[in-house]
Formats: sequence, C-alpha cells, structure tokens
Amino acid sequence: MSSQGRLDRGDGVALAWSKLEGRSPTVVFLPGYGSDMTGDKATALAVFCEKRGQAMLRFDYSGHGASSGRFEDGTIGIWSTDALTAIDQLTEGSLVLVGSSMGGWIALLAALARPERVAGLIGIAAAADFTETLMWPRLSLEQRAALMERGIIHQSSRYGDPTPITRALIEDGRNHLVLTGTVPLDCPVRLLHGQADPDVPWEMALRIANELTSGDVQVILVKHGDHRLSRPQDLALLRQTLLPLLGEDGA
Repeated sequence: MSSQGRLDRGDGVALAWSKLEGRSPTVVFLPGYGSDMTGDKATALAVFCEKRGQAMLRFDYSGHGASSGRFEDGTIGIWSTDALTAIDQLTEGSLVLVGSSMGGWIALLAALARPERVAGLIGIAAAADFTETLMWPRLSLEQRAALMERGIIHQSSRYGDPTPITRALIEDGRNHLVLTGTVPLDCPVRLLHGQADPDVPWEMALRIANELTSGDVQVILVKHGDHRLSRPQDLALLRQTLLPLLGEDGA
C-alpha cells in the first residue's frame, strides 16, 4: 500500500513524502543537491520495492521538489534535520539508507545520528563534505569575494538552471563535515561511483571507505558511469547492490 502526504516540520515548512508499506528494513532514499524524490533512481527503487513488498520512504528536503520553503534558505544542517524528521516520524524499525550525491553526505549524517536503526547504507556518487572539498575550492577569488559580500552567487550548471550557492551553505557545511577523521559507523556500506563523474571524483568513494570503522565496506566503480548513474545498467547495479542489504542473496 502506498501513501503520500506533507509533514510539517514545526515551523510552517511542509516536507512532501511518499511511502510504501511493506517488509522491513525500510529503504529510505535521500536525493542530491537540487534534486527530488521523482528522479530516475528514486522512482526506479520505488518500483522495485513495490514489486517485492519492501517498505520504502521518499521525501523532498525543504526548498526541493514538492516541499515548501526556499531552496536558498537551505543548508546541510537544515536538510539533514529534514531527513531525520521524516525518518523519525514516518518510519519504524531498521533502515537501509540510499543517498545520491549530497544525499550520500546526508545519509552518513543520519546514520551517525541513528546508528541503532541503520542496517545498511548505499552511497551513489556520495558527495561527503562537498561544500568544503569540492564547491569552495572551485570558486574563483572573485566568486568567493562576491559570495562573502552578497551572501549568494549563481553558478552555471550542466544539469539546468544556474545553481544558487549561499554563504550560509558553505559556512554551515563546515559544521557538519564527516571526513575529518574516523567515521564511527559499523553497518554494511556500499559505495557506487562512476569513473567518468565530472562533478565528484571517484576517489571520494575510496576516501569515505577508508575513514569508516565498518569492516563491511565495498566500493564499486563503474568505468564509464557519470555522476547520475541513472542508465539502465546503473539502476540494475543499484538493485543488485541493495538486495543483500535487505536480506536477499542478490541472485
């Protein structure tokens, strides 16, 4: 059985969500920066979970998709709190977190906040700490100065309209960095990354794997895969990777 709704996070901002009832663990999909729960990977997982009777939760961060709020008001701290609000109020029992790009960072933060509930984690081109390690270094001195002075700049994007970058996003990101030492997560972790990713270097997956305390970590590199990893063969790999974390043999 599926259901949809809007979750008031307590300040008048409503988070849009879509949920499938089913067997545990609940698969929770965490979208990327500027993305939402209607993307190819999220919808493909929803179809997969519905067919096998697996519980699943999708949602949009504030300022994303069908949720209210302004995108420019969002930060890593706000969006990770959105994720925990949705998880805490809309799910029960064990979870498998699946995070795409920024969602991989959010998934790590959520798992660190609720370690007793997380049975597994999949990162798809996981962009941990991207505001500090990728976004800030790629800004020119002129862009950095404009960002500090005006509080916001817009950067061209290969995926559509120019992307707003705010001073609050950069500064708040520094309060939520995870790759500053050992990452104390002991659940199974799978990191999928395309080696043709123009946005997040595939070496990021190796760095995350190296910092995790878990002994059950696998990095799966896709030689010609891009950042989105949404081709049919990529989605098949995602399903194949997810199955063992749900208690299946993956055959």
